[in-house]
Amino acid sequence: MINVTIEREQSYIKSFTLTGHAGSGPEGHDLVCAAVSGITFGAVNAVFTLCEIDLDIDQAGDEGGFLKVVVPDLNNESLLKKVSLLFEGMVVSLQTVEQDYGQYISISEK
Repeated sequence: MINVTIEREQSYIKSFTLTGHAGSGPEGHDLVCAAVSGITFGAVNAVFTLCEIDLDIDQAGDEGGFLKVVVPDLNNESLLKKVSLLFEGMVVSLQTVEQDYGQYISISEK
């Protein structure tokens, strides 16, 4: 199972962590894994491109199954709102996957 943990600071997303593997299909053909990867990496790439900030990213090596993304301290409220909105969109998309494939993905907040 993929476990997604969202951490907030005030109302803004400060970080998110993904651990585990979906196991919904054979390696290379796991649709839940592909969906979660596409959603999360798409959101990270959107933040890089549209907000022009460097995120702190920790990713597992060859075995996969781990991704942690931390938003740096931002002194710009407008930029912080923009980053958070992009990551809120990611959460909504992940929740959609969870609704249909809850046996393979679980989302929680700290």
